[in-house]
Amino acid sequence: MSAKKGVILLAIGATIFFSTALAHLSCIYFGPQCYSSQMAPPEIIESAMKGTLLAPIGTILVSAIFMVLGLYALSGAGLLRKLPLSRFCIYLIAFVCIIRGVLPIQLYFRHPDKTSNIVLSIGITWLLVGLLCFFGYRTVNKQTVGHFDKNKEEAR
Repeated sequence: MSAKKGVILLAIGATIFFSTALAHLSCIYFGPQCYSSQMAPPEIIESAMKGTLLAPIGTILVSAIFMVLGLYALSGAGLLRKLPLSRFCIYLIAFVCIIRGVLPIQLYFRHPDKTSNIVLSIGITWLLVGLLCFFGYRTVNKQTVGHFDKNKEEAR
């Protein structure tokens, strides 16, 4: 796989992270029904109904996390400057997304009555995002390392 394909995989992952952040932020505007449809915890939905600060502050924090994940994906693709601990963070992001994706899938196969179709779909999405990040970064990194190795050999 070429480095260009790896960049595309990471850019798709970043787009999903940014879209998720935007979807979460939309709850602040649309209110309790939006929190409920996005399966927020009951405490957050209650906070939105009562107008307390827990829901909007929690939403902003969660959205900020997804934005950072998207920035790391773009950094790994070489579309942004390299962020601190990029290699470690991108592999950690990929690992967490893969685990987040596998958990509802295995629950669906073991106890289909305890898993809704939307939860299964979300699980599959996060599994794919994790794989996009893992293989995208590996491909970009492999091509870059190979390029530097060729330059070292030519310099000798």
